[in-house]
Amino acid sequence: MKTIRTFLAIPLPTNIAGAAGKLIVSTRFDGDGIKWVPVDNLHLTLKFLGEVDNVETPDVCTALESICEPMQPFDLNFLGTGGLPDAERARVLTVRIDDPSGQLVQLAANIDDRFAEMGYKREPRDYRPHLTLGRARANARRANEDVVKRWLEHAGKPLGEMRVDHVQVVGSFLEKRGPVYNIMDTIDL
Repeated sequence: MKTIRTFLAIPLPTNIAGAAGKLIVSTRFDGDGIKWVPVDNLHLTLKFLGEVDNVETPDVCTALESICEPMQPFDLNFLGTGGLPDAERARVLTVRIDDPSGQLVQLAANIDDRFAEMGYKREPRDYRPHLTLGRARANARRANEDVVKRWLEHAGKPLGEMRVDHVQVVGSFLEKRGPVYNIMDTIDL
């Protein structure tokens, strides 16, 4: 049987993806030690499932549908740059997200609970809403200080807002040029 690297995500509208792309362009420089996420691959990850047997994909889609069915669309605000584990010691360069209704955090918790029942690994930490734009390369403990300084110049600059009205089941196929994403299902809230 074939397996597919699978994750559950919220796609970004073009205005947020475009603003994120501009942030990357204004921050990156040759030799910065960051693996930047291609703008076409930007999304809000809700849960990474890992290798999923292709015959289990319909069950994954059905489970996500049952979680999303009672939910209503909700709004998110993209507040400006930050980092994980924190801005000053960033290993991951992020955009902070305000979830005023709390529905994003609730959706992620419901997904984690339901998929744990199905045998998928539970997330070790509580879900912290953020958009990942770059990661320090594998040989670095944290991002280069110059990158962090440039990144945090945008900490107070909002990227915009979006309405979340659907989520996706996405297959990730690793190619030489990086991951290629294939949307396997789109589920409305």
